[in-house]
Amino acid sequence: MTGHDPLRRRLLLAGAAGLAAAAAALPGTARAATAAAVEPDIDGTGVWGARPPSGRVTVLDRRPSRIVVHHTAGGNTSDPSRAQAHAHAHWVQDLHMDDNGWIDTGYHFLVSRGGWITEGRHGSLRALSAGNGLVLGAHTAGQNEQALGIACEGSYHAGAVPPQAQWEVLVVLCAYACERYGVRPTQLWGHKDFGDTLCPGVLHDMLPRLRGEVAARLG
Repeated sequence: MTGHDPLRRRLLLAGAAGLAAAAAALPGTARAATAAAVEPDIDGTGVWGARPPSGRVTVLDRRPSRIVVHHTAGGNTSDPSRAQAHAHAHWVQDLHMDDNGWIDTGYHFLVSRGGWITEGRHGSLRALSAGNGLVLGAHTAGQNEQALGIACEGSYHAGAVPPQAQWEVLVVLCAYACERYGVRPTQLWGHKDFGDTLCPGVLHDMLPRLRGEVAARLG
């Protein structure tokens, strides 16, 4: 999908939901031929002006076998703009490089509260588009060689829930990644499944819904 018109994006998401529902009603062979994930609009590192990595980014010769969902534990902004999504991507990269000492953003992709997607670690968008190769990230201990890391802007504790725009785009991105990499929707996990952390907050409780909605989009 090209362009950065939020209204166009919303209409496309709504259309995708309709296609998924129609595909689910078809016989098996027709359903398999009809179901397809929508390619989301993703701002690459060059678009949002990322810093260059401080070291060599490794691309593994394999596909991820699962997706791990995170939240970034930042502020729950009410600004839904693309500019805010880019500012958030800069904040995460600076935190990971300057405070954590990593070579780049640890996550592969970030989903803003306004429903914008930004590429995190350099090379992640190229690998996803190709449907082959996993950029070695730094998002989940013990899982970085197997999992794609997607982080949602915000902190989802104490009753906070993701805005609808963010949720819709998270579903679309996960469905697209599942299709491109051959990952089953059942292999959508939260950070706390693999370590002693509260991340991704209430999003972890929403994982069954996420798996179901991603499966519906894939038919």
